[in-house]
Formats: sequence, structure tokens, C-alpha cells
Amino acid sequence: MSVSNHQLLITDVRLYGEGDPLDVLIDDGVISAIDTDLSAGVEEHIDGRGGVLLPGFVDLHTHLREPGREDTETIETGSAAAALGGYTAVFAMANTDPVADSPVITDHVWARGQEIGLVDVHPVGAVTVGLAGTRLAELGAMAAGAGRVRMFSDDGKCVHDPLLMRRALEYATGLGVLIAQHAEEPRLTVDAIAHEGPTAARLGLAGWPRSAEESIVARDAILARDADARVHICHASTAGTVELLRWAKSHDIAITAEVTPHHLLLDDSRLVGYDPVHKVNPPLREASDCQALRAALAEGVIDCVATDHAPHAEQDKCCEFAQARPGMLGLQTALSVVAATMVADGLLDWRGVARVMSERPAAIVGLPDQGRPIAVGEPANLVVIDPDAEWTVTAEELVSRSRNTPFESMTLPARVRATVLRGRVTAVEGEVRWT
Repeated sequence: MSVSNHQLLITDVRLYGEGDPLDVLIDDGVISAIDTDLSAGVEEHIDGRGGVLLPGFVDLHTHLREPGREDTETIETGSAAAALGGYTAVFAMANTDPVADSPVITDHVWARGQEIGLVDVHPVGAVTVGLAGTRLAELGAMAAGAGRVRMFSDDGKCVHDPLLMRRALEYATGLGVLIAQHAEEPRLTVDAIAHEGPTAARLGLAGWPRSAEESIVARDAILARDADARVHICHASTAGTVELLRWAKSHDIAITAEVTPHHLLLDDSRLVGYDPVHKVNPPLREASDCQALRAALAEGVIDCVATDHAPHAEQDKCCEFAQARPGMLGLQTALSVVAATMVADGLLDWRGVARVMSERPAAIVGLPDQGRPIAVGEPANLVVIDPDAEWTVTAEELVSRSRNTPFESMTLPARVRATVLRGRVTAVEGEVRWT
């Protein structure tokens, strides 16, 4: 959605948290000036005093549940959560009902996101028909449709057939799109519900080994090498995956990876008490894995942060641990968790946060107008954050239709003050600005 004949001024912000505060003037969705004292004649202002200005965030992995499970989330409520979290683009996974395995569904998701207008909602197409893992979906038709699908994934399920995965990588190369893999060897995770380790053994929970993830990461890196293709690894969760990614990149294999905020912050000690809110796929790992993931994100071995925002209805979470659906909310808390795990410990500065939450994810999927530098002539997709804020997370304050946050009652640093999509304010001071 374009913006015309409109000016917006963001005052007294430090670009990337560096240097002295500046004003940023936006004309018709494009940054037109960056200087001091630019306030004359501009009616709409964002007071950025004490704030940091970053490019708007891009989430490569979110579940908006529409169509099919609108009781848990919709494109509208998910877009609102994204805007409040500082996002200007999100990628909606294909495991809807019906599955997004044809242009009929992916075009609907794109059109609905544009109609709402709070964030660019990019549909992710399924790799296989019905996520069944037996036959490739209509990749070309989805890529050529109105939804312009840039990424395909069976997330929630692994494309575990190596021949089918190789064919998918080959087709994706010809189409100029990306395959994102949910790395889980299903024969190693039958009935598994928690990370295989001392905590699961003590609690009597069926173990989920690291090798289930790592074996697929290794296999797909080699398949990508042989097919001269790109592959993206969803929600990396183990120290072993980090080493495999490092090896693959050192051998010039075109592999990228994401890590979730919850895998950076939370470990499997949270399972004491059997609260299903902490059940997630892949499972929370050990503290040593969290440390390895943080170091890898800082180093660039893991490319970016992706929320894996996964809303669930109360009846799907408030039940026996083994029967609960896996997944956690993440869009409104992602920045704060990254600040807590990466900025507070000196692993990233704010320019580094821009890299892992905006620039790299936009580059991975080739978004031309997202993750751009904050400079004159660039699209005004921006987020103003308060680096000194602290807030206590409560599910009631989150705008998702679901309440399954693992961060309930946690006090976290930093908060989004305002989000700007192509020069239009979509959220400010915790309130959504609807069109």
C-alpha cells in the first residue's frame, strides 16, 4: 500500500544507537532528509527522544493460522502483534487448513495482509502437497502468483525424503526461490516431547535427541552442495547444528539459518513443573546449547532471528504435557529477548540487532524494500525503540488471539516505541494505528 502526499518527522533519535540524536524526515514513504531541527511545517511527529532508530524488523518464520484456525490467530491479529513488535514484514508459514500448497491459498494470504496494511505478510508455500512429504507442490505457480511466494517450507514437518528434498532444491534454484527446512528426522522423534538429557530423564519425559536435527542439517547441506542450491535451516537449536553450519559455510555451501528468541533465552530446566507453555518444536535444549546459539548469532554462523510465533488455543495448551501442541508466542517479545540475551551481554550492539532482525532476513529472501540502510532516498520501513525501557510481560497485554507466552511475568529490557511502514505509523506507544 503506497502513501502519497504525506510527511512524517521522527525527532531526536540515534541512528543504530550511534552518534548524536538526529531528525528523520519522511516524504511519501521515502526518507527525504536526515539532519537536526527539521520540524518546520510537518504535522505528524514521532517523539524519538532517548530512542534508537533501526530498519523495520523482518520475520522469516511466523504462524498466522489463517485460513483454518482463526480461533487461535488471524492475519489481522497477527499483523497487529507484528507491528507492536517492530516488524514491517513477516513470512506466514504454510501449515494452515487448508495447507498453503497452491496459489489459491498463498494469493489469499498476500491479499489479506495488504488489505489490513499493518505489515507486509508474505505467504510461505508448502514444499509438498498437504505437507505429506510425498509429492512436490505447485512451486512455480505459487512463485508466479499474486502472492509472489519467495520461500517454501513444510515447517512443522520435515521434508525427510532425500530425493524429494533434492528435487525441491533443484526446482527452487530454477525459480529463484528458497527452501526452508524443518530439520527433524521423524524416525528419531517418535513420541518425543522434550530434549533428550538429564532433565527429561528426571521428569520421565520421552527424549528428543539432538541428532534428529543435526542429521537433517548435515544431509541438506550436502544436498545443497551437490545441487548448487540454497537451503535455509529453520529454528536451529543445538550446539551441534552450529558446528555443522560453520563447516558448511567454510566449504562455500549456500546455507543460512535462523534461531528463535526462546532458544536463545530458555533452556530445558523450564520444564520442571510440566507447564505445557514450554513445549515447543524443536524442544528447549540445555543451557550449553543456548550459549552456543548466542555465540553463533553474534559471529554470523547463524544468520538471523526468527520468532516461530505459534499461537494455540487454550484447550491445546492447558492439558497434559504429552498431549499439548508445541509452540509459543513471539512477535511482541522478540526485540526484548534479543536485547536481554545479546545486547545486555555485549554480544551485539544495536547495529548488530539491525543485522540479525532486519538486514540479513531481508537479504535471505530478497526483499528489495526491507532491511535497507537508514539513508536519504531509502524506503521508510523503520522502528523506534526505547533501549532503556523495562516491561513485565503479561499475556493479557499481548494482542494475539492466544495466550501461550513462555515469558509471562518476566521483566525484559527494551521496548518498541513506534513502527513505520512505508512512511505510515502502524504502531506507537503500545497502540496499533489501524488504517
